[in-house]
Amino acid sequence: MLFLKLTVKVIPRSSRSELVPDKENLKAYLHSAPDKGKANKELVELVACRYNVPKSRVVILSGETSRNKILEVLGL
Repeated sequence: MLFLKLTVKVIPRSSRSELVPDKENLKAYLHSAPDKGKANKELVELVACRYNVPKSRVVILSGETSRNKILEVLGL
């Protein structure tokens, strides 16, 4: 099974929800606030939609409570 590791910088409480390529990683602009995992949930949904995989195939490896996260997308 193929997988992809992503380094993502999260910008919560943004006016838009989108993934934007940056110099060496992605920036994730999210509507949600970083409260009770809402931003993480929105990030997983956004990445799953972008790579056309189920949400269950997107895993946050590190950075659960940080703006800098490492995600793994399984089954590409």
